[in-house]
Amino acid sequence: MAGIRFAGKPQPPIWLAMGHGFLSAAALTLLLYAWFTVGLPALASWALVLFLLAAAGGAFLNLNYHWKMLPLPKGMIVGHAGVAVVGFGLLLAATWAATP
Repeated sequence: MAGIRFAGKPQPPIWLAMGHGFLSAAALTLLLYAWFTVGLPALASWALVLFLLAAAGGAFLNLNYHWKMLPLPKGMIVGHAGVAVVGFGLLLAATWAATP
């Protein structure tokens, strides 16, 4: 989706942005459920925090720019994606550390 914005369009199609948000929210919900029920290793807990920050950033982008049909700010897109990628890396590291 960032590629669409950096290619010159003001925002990605609504269906793509909403699908991204719904799938991300589903994954975040599963991770939160695991945290509340069985607990998570420290790296996975930090990943959860970063995913929550990325979700807040995505909601901000959606409600303040996409919903109003304003061009999405490129810096916020990079920040949103960067936080999510670091969180995903931490979650992968936690997964690899937990497997024997």
